[in-house]
Amino acid sequence: MNGLQYRDRTLAQVLCKAARQFSALVVTGPRQSGKTTLVRHLFGATHRYVSLDDPLTREQALSDPRLLLSRFPAPVILDEIQYAPDLLHYVKADIDSRRDKRGLYVLTGSQTFPLMQGTSESLAGRAAVFSLLSMSIREVAGWPDGDVQWREILLEEGPRKPRIQKLEIHDLSRAIWRGGFPEPALSDEMDARLWQASYVQTYLERDVRALRSVGDLHDFQRILLALAARTGSLLNYADLARDLGVTGKTVKAWVSLLEASGQISVLKPYHASLGKRLVKRPKVYFLDTGTLAYLLDIDSHEDVLKGMAGGPMFESAVFGQLVRLFVHRGERPRIYFWRTAAGREVDFVLEGSGGVLIPIEAKQTATPSIYHASAIEEFQRLFGRRAGKGLVVCLCRERFALTRTVDAVPLGSF
Repeated sequence: MNGLQYRDRTLAQVLCKAARQFSALVVTGPRQSGKTTLVRHLFGATHRYVSLDDPLTREQALSDPRLLLSRFPAPVILDEIQYAPDLLHYVKADIDSRRDKRGLYVLTGSQTFPLMQGTSESLAGRAAVFSLLSMSIREVAGWPDGDVQWREILLEEGPRKPRIQKLEIHDLSRAIWRGGFPEPALSDEMDARLWQASYVQTYLERDVRALRSVGDLHDFQRILLALAARTGSLLNYADLARDLGVTGKTVKAWVSLLEASGQISVLKPYHASLGKRLVKRPKVYFLDTGTLAYLLDIDSHEDVLKGMAGGPMFESAVFGQLVRLFVHRGERPRIYFWRTAAGREVDFVLEGSGGVLIPIEAKQTATPSIYHASAIEEFQRLFGRRAGKGLVVCLCRERFALTRTVDAVPLGSF
């Protein structure tokens, strides 16, 4: 991370455990999220390292993959493997020749869909696949808590009490504005807006062209801005296409591209209707609030929770931390939203073990009241025993009970 002090990541313990059980590990995620730093920190002493980002190495991986693997025999870290997906076939052959060995290959890639397709075809049953997003608030604070289960952190269920990060609103605003990518998150000397501008430009020039033939990058930048303006809102492909002057098919392809490279998440509605007419359109969120703040042209952390963008920014921050709570523990996040045709809505519905539904509201307030729990309580009445304790995530400093079935929870606590 360019001289930055290393910070432990929640995913680290999961990766070390998986390396003892699988022949290969695959770590995907957006560029600059810290994948290379993490795997080199964990496995650098035991594994050789080769990056396919280097043009000469990449050319050899494409033209003579067998020779490349002979130059860098396992155990080895193969960084940016998506540049030479056919190399996976040779990795598979090597693994199959010594199936009793574990932790032979650690593969990283910044483009989820192509890498996952190659992994599923070549390394099924041989590789454990993980995602690393930009850092969570707890990781930035130095409290990754990789040994604590998500239920213990979010619901305070279990024998261990996680350390709670109590953030002042000023500090939380800074964390949201700077985002979780290690360079702007960990260095106050880094100009966050300048870093994000460079990141977006690099992303457009490299990942967009690698994943899809986009004729006009200016149009693609327009969709980035349009999606940022709609963060936390229902995603209407037809309306978005009309506003941008492109086809609905093109919009869907671009949205899929942004998902593939870990920039956005399209959140689906929860469909158990219980007699209620529910919306069917998804919602869209940017996964890093620093990138979102840049696209929304928010100049400073003092302004990140103000004005029209304040609510959507805070909601995006809550969503991003919920996603990381699962993804960085090697688990698939089962997160939805619930909204009736009449407009009654719960921001997030988390499906836990046994089908228990945990309703969560994001409220940009430091003084939550019973009123802020009303949608959650309606959800709990409708779903009965399937509904668990509800949470109102807000700017309060301490966790406390709002009602008998709903707690107020500070964002920094998870």
